[in-house]
Amino acid sequence: MIKKTTMLEFDKKHIWHPYSSMQEPSDMQLVTSASGVYLELENGDKLIDGMSSWWSTIHGYNVPQLNHAITHQLQNMSHVMFGGITHKPAIDLAKKLLEMTDDSLDYVFFCDSGSVSVEVAMKMALQFHQSQGDTQKTKFLALEKGYHGDTMGAMSVCDPVTGMHGIFNDVLHKNLFAPSPTCQYDAKWDDSYISAFRELVEENHKQIAAVILEPIVQGAGGMNIYSPEYLKQVKHLCDRYDLLLIFDEIATGFGRTGKLFAYEHANVIPDILCVGKAITGGYMSLAATLTNQKVVKGVESNGNVLMHGPTFMANPLACCVANASLELLTSSPWQERVLNIQDILKEQLSKCQALAIVKDVRVLGAIGVVELNQHVDLAWMSKAFVNEGVWIRPFLNLVYIMPPFIITKAELTTLTLAVYTVILKFEEIQ
Repeated sequence: MIKKTTMLEFDKKHIWHPYSSMQEPSDMQLVTSASGVYLELENGDKLIDGMSSWWSTIHGYNVPQLNHAITHQLQNMSHVMFGGITHKPAIDLAKKLLEMTDDSLDYVFFCDSGSVSVEVAMKMALQFHQSQGDTQKTKFLALEKGYHGDTMGAMSVCDPVTGMHGIFNDVLHKNLFAPSPTCQYDAKWDDSYISAFRELVEENHKQIAAVILEPIVQGAGGMNIYSPEYLKQVKHLCDRYDLLLIFDEIATGFGRTGKLFAYEHANVIPDILCVGKAITGGYMSLAATLTNQKVVKGVESNGNVLMHGPTFMANPLACCVANASLELLTSSPWQERVLNIQDILKEQLSKCQALAIVKDVRVLGAIGVVELNQHVDLAWMSKAFVNEGVWIRPFLNLVYIMPPFIITKAELTTLTLAVYTVILKFEEIQ
């Protein structure tokens, strides 16, 4: 029998949070409401959210247009299966996605989450070759420090050493990994930056089904920002050796890097594109895998069909709020806002560079990263940030912010000042 407890006491005893221990549970912040860029806690305190709820709430919280869209859709239907049935929210959303992306991407497969969209992309690539009788192409070439999700297929293309899934290495499908790009975004190009990747392709192309990577910004694997030229070189090698190219834009899609999609920095178009997170403005879990005619024809060779079909695929509520979110994005001065955020982050985070504990500071679009020389103390830092009136959740040796696009300069300054203040305090106690 469960004893009567406070909500936080119950949470600590019974709810398993992501990447956390039930035996030594972390302290939780009980959020009772959210509006704009603020999270309101049970005690009435308000925190400026520097994480956009894991990079999804680009418009902030409690957005009238998104609230209206989802409540209006409730009056019609909340869900229907997508097998043999379709509906207007899904059709409208597919149209929007195809209009926003490159003309070569003609097909949309809706998914439950970002991880699932990666699984679907990988299945597309494998079926592409299997359906045409090429049974040797069973591996993927990914990047070290890459992160693509927590499901089994997605884990197999995440960094096997520094990633979060090392415990599963013996049971995951064995793939190939090239070194993480070391060429900074503005770096002068040198052929050595692509040499290891090229060597892996040349030696293993007969067994590689596809290359999968996060374009321009490697997210949860280390917040690494790299040169667009690297993508151009990868694309050249994929074309030369007839490899499919998968871009995971779950974190970078919909404006986060200052371009609508990160691949636009290099003008390199993938065969398969994964999107998610910000697609619904953070309201509901939804993702999509987009692809081209080449992949569709290959997958469906010899009468085959793509073998995937989630129960909540193209959920009408999620599609409806996604439509409203994308309409709100494209009708707003989103790029001006993101580039303003970039300018402020570059100016204000630069002073962190003077701290001895800081290894690097990097910024692109609405992404600001301070890399330390040692791993953070997550429990201590989380509490310290709350004391500064902000919500920032660091990981590994990284303190980073990815705020909503609607954030004001004053609110963003509060975030950057908190980053500097907390890192300085952390340095002093080491």
